[in-house]
Amino acid sequence: MVYGVSYCPLNRKSILEELGCADSKALTEAKRDEIFTKMLTEEDSLNNVGWAVEVISPNYISNSMYRRAKCSLNEVSMNSAIDLIKKAAESGVNITEVYVDTVGPPEKYQTKLSEIFPSYKITVAKKADSIYPIVSAASIVAKVTRDHALKVWHFNEGLQLDHTEFGSGYPGDPLTKKFIRDRIDNVFGYPLLVRFSWSTAELMLQEKAAACTFEDVDDPGKGKSKSTKTISSFFTLKTEDSKPRKRHKFFEERHLSTCTDFD
Repeated sequence: MVYGVSYCPLNRKSILEELGCADSKALTEAKRDEIFTKMLTEEDSLNNVGWAVEVISPNYISNSMYRRAKCSLNEVSMNSAIDLIKKAAESGVNITEVYVDTVGPPEKYQTKLSEIFPSYKITVAKKADSIYPIVSAASIVAKVTRDHALKVWHFNEGLQLDHTEFGSGYPGDPLTKKFIRDRIDNVFGYPLLVRFSWSTAELMLQEKAAACTFEDVDDPGKGKSKSTKTISSFFTLKTEDSKPRKRHKFFEERHLSTCTDFD
């Protein structure tokens, strides 16, 4: 997922309308590319319109949503918006007004941002992308960044596919639906491109992937004899001269390691 921020002087907001900044969801991909190109090349835009993006990996979002102290997708989005505002201010942008497209109830979100940034005039609204051109600009930048990242995506898992075979990643895209249905591994699920916490992927995993049951972890020393073996002991190499096996790249790429202590 990609989140974006855009900023410009209050007295030069007309530049955004001249660029064609409007509801990004209503614009075609070609039109969004055209507007972004103008932002990068036209003198008026270069001198008055700034932007930045934060790219959040599917793996990070899934881990946030599945960990014990869960962090919802809305929270991930809010945290990203807060970080982008802070980074804009730290880079020297003189911020006076902030406009945000809401996730969740706008009143609650606006109150949260106002507490963090008390000196700014904060406006959080539903469909802000279609109301405020500055929000449209930020959304266009984010969507263009995401679209182009998908076009050059390289699968570390070894899949030889390009973007024409997995689509846009949106649930309404037939290519994406086909990819989610046909490219599922019974054990490991999906490549890192796919967010496992996405409801569409979750349903397919429940339907096609192997079921996994985790046993409760007993307290150390309770109800176990000294002769009880752990499951991992059956996979441990016994001979002294045996070379250690190389870890599978699935575990290395996800930074997974053996856990010996449990809380």
